[in-house]
Amino acid sequence: MLLYEHPLSSYAQKVKIALREKGLKFDVETPTGLGSGTATGPFAEASLRTEVPALIDGEVRIFDSTIILEYLEDKFPSPPLLPRDPAARADARMIEDVCDTLYEAINWGLSEIRWFKRAEGELADTLRATAARQTAELQAWLTQKLGNRDWFNGDSFGWADLSVAPYVNRSFHYELGTPAGSPLARWRDRVRERPSVAATFAEFEAAAANMGDGAARLASGAFRREYRDHRLEWMMKSGGLQVVLDGLAKNNIRFTWPLG
Repeated sequence: MLLYEHPLSSYAQKVKIALREKGLKFDVETPTGLGSGTATGPFAEASLRTEVPALIDGEVRIFDSTIILEYLEDKFPSPPLLPRDPAARADARMIEDVCDTLYEAINWGLSEIRWFKRAEGELADTLRATAARQTAELQAWLTQKLGNRDWFNGDSFGWADLSVAPYVNRSFHYELGTPAGSPLARWRDRVRERPSVAATFAEFEAAAANMGDGAARLASGAFRREYRDHRLEWMMKSGGLQVVLDGLAKNNIRFTWPLG
């Protein structure tokens, strides 16, 4: 199997953790032209939106992290990642959806400021403060979902946990984590002990350490950041209208396929 990915992508991190939990062998590749909207070749053929992750398994081509997780669960049911109980399975999927949409959008917005300098001064302060409030609200919801359990998935690590892990970990990376000793912090300590998660987080940290030139690369026109669905909504509702307008004027934001 070949996984098209980028180590910073929370969606790709989910899939890598699942592959590693299931003990599957796979190669990874960061597609040429990723982020420019001009990627071509096998990756573009596998992912109409030219987004990572995309999985190649023989003749099978799959895009979207959730669909990839479902495929892996169907084809390689052991060890299972989804709980058996239908209500618990639905709960895991709802946790995944909240993290993939609402939580991802906040983290993505912070990366626009932190790495790509979309906003500075008072506007940046406003966006960061808004993101911090929203993050705290989501973390409170996740803490309630976790309750007194060790795992979001129930009795053991699984689908819900690998769906939360990349997003909460990035919050800690952005110094927006919950206090030491809190339920969510203790949960993060537990997941980081798993080899699948430790390897994936190490890849994230290595890639994040190389993002110092993000703003310069954006200004050079090397790539255009994708503003889609919840990401665009986050920027608009959180006070970043001018960020969107500036990006359109400079042609360094893009939207998903099909264009025009």
